[in-house]
Amino acid sequence: MTAAQVLIPAQFSAATHAGPERAGQILHLAGDTMGTGWSVQFVARSAEQLGAIRCGIEAVLADLVDQLSHWQPDSALCRYNRAPAGSRHPLPPDFARVLDAALAIAEASDGALDPTIGPLVDLWGFGPPGPRHGVPVAEAIATAQARVGWRRLHRDAGGLLQAGGVQLDFSAIAKGHAVDRVAIWLERAGIAHHLVEIGGELRGQGVKPDGMPWWVEIEAPPGVDAALPTRIALDGLSIATSGDAIRRFEHGGRHYAHSLDPRTGAPLLDAPAAVTVIHPLCREADGWATALTVLGPDVGLALADRLGLAARWQLADAVVTRSRAWQAMVDDSAGDHGHTDG
Repeated sequence: MTAAQVLIPAQFSAATHAGPERAGQILHLAGDTMGTGWSVQFVARSAEQLGAIRCGIEAVLADLVDQLSHWQPDSALCRYNRAPAGSRHPLPPDFARVLDAALAIAEASDGALDPTIGPLVDLWGFGPPGPRHGVPVAEAIATAQARVGWRRLHRDAGGLLQAGGVQLDFSAIAKGHAVDRVAIWLERAGIAHHLVEIGGELRGQGVKPDGMPWWVEIEAPPGVDAALPTRIALDGLSIATSGDAIRRFEHGGRHYAHSLDPRTGAPLLDAPAAVTVIHPLCREADGWATALTVLGPDVGLALADRLGLAARWQLADAVVTRSRAWQAMVDDSAGDHGHTDG
């Protein structure tokens, strides 16, 4: 292994996973979902059940798309978004779980992540209506922002109320939840050692047949000159990154990132190149990566330290800022200490 900053979870121990349950070979499956790709690596004694495992994974993902997609017109989410004011909607299980998680992050982050951001996402050209040409006028931004606000959501025993014009968008958290659901399905199917990835969000459990963990390298965003790669052993952990290297547009000589601040109605100014979060649940890592991107490395770092979140900000000038929880996971031999370095 080449020189790298190495993150090893405190609970990891190859001896913990010793035994016949990890004997076998590493198999791989992949496909498409949620506008991106999915892949699963897992340890199995033979390839005889590959077809059944693929079917199981694809069934899980199809069910999630039916509930959570804002691109599939007949999904539960899209039906809610089109519903008239005053209507109530019973929520499918995963819809309810994702909504609850998003609302918890919204409250903790003072709305830096907001599941009602759909009108702004569409207005800025990052939603199903497709890319836009030019920048929306102030009046259009104000009109869309008037429909945004997580506190407008009201849920009781009868379901979720459509207050009128509320447009949910779970893009900041749905892929992470899908990673969790696939990992849970694998565990219930008796596949204890696996690595699940959807759109760059990952969750790992167990070890490879040789006792080594599922190593994941955190790549530097395009255009950022990182001194050393960072590798983390994913065993009972997930990792998610929010960044603007790919989804953005240019107008008038200026780049507009897809990371929108729900509080201003516009893309972030001086957005971090990438924010990475490590958490046992990929859903939480995914949602918090977005929220901490919006909050930035100053306010975000203070919140991450207060909540014990393992987070890292990669800034455009190659400066890296890490929370205390992130630092606590770093192998001392990596020389990765201090809140901020260049």
